[in-house]
Amino acid sequence: MSAPTLDSTAQRSPAQKTRTLSFGIDDIQRMLPHRWPMLMIDRAYDVVPGKSGRGIKAVSVNEPYFAGHYPGHSIMPGVMIVEAMAQLVAVVYVAESLDKSIGDENPADGVGYLGSIRAMKFNRLVVPGDMLELGARLGAKLGGLRSVDVTASVDGKPVAAGSLVVTEGRG
Repeated sequence: MSAPTLDSTAQRSPAQKTRTLSFGIDDIQRMLPHRWPMLMIDRAYDVVPGKSGRGIKAVSVNEPYFAGHYPGHSIMPGVMIVEAMAQLVAVVYVAESLDKSIGDENPADGVGYLGSIRAMKFNRLVVPGDMLELGARLGAKLGGLRSVDVTASVDGKPVAAGSLVVTEGRG
């Protein structure tokens, strides 16, 4: 896997810089087991491994679900928005395991499963041409599970927000 892009951004105070990572689509395809048409994230940035990250999903009319949801009034299904948020969570998880990996381990083995969706609220429709901006902040560990606060927005306006519970990696 090629080295991710490293950025330094202030996550706390100006005196405390936290190293963050950015991943392009080629990196993401090496990190996640998902493939077209289910790969729902195009870029991840401001990734603090094992803690948080931000991502982008460019919404295109060429997505297969637009053919039937709804014809004549294309709307991105809420479940696909949740899937995009969950894939960002997976990138944050895998980024942490990349720091610890040795040998020929497959980074995609660090991807777990979605366990539950809690208190998800949808605020507006997402349509072709929108740039879906994603956010994830990992919370407390509950045994082999982890709670995560997730958000999605378009042009700075909230689209969806809620909490997910995900399993630890399959590896």
